[in-house]
Amino acid sequence: MAPEVPTTLPTVVITAEQCKGCELCIRECPKNCLSMSDKFNQLGYVYAKYDGEGCTGCGICFYACPEPGTITVYKK
Repeated sequence: MAPEVPTTLPTVVITAEQCKGCELCIRECPKNCLSMSDKFNQLGYVYAKYDGEGCTGCGICFYACPEPGTITVYKK
């Protein structure tokens, strides 16, 4: 199931089921608005999540992620 497009922009949508929990997006985010969930996805990985505020839409997390299509950045 595809994630819904958020109404508050800019923002990040992470498809939890595709995330492998490598934390590269979290380390590279200049605003520190990503963190690790305390839940597991269907593959058994703890996944990254957006904390809900602070995103500038820079896209660094998108480019840092090794899993194509896992992170979508919505800009203004």
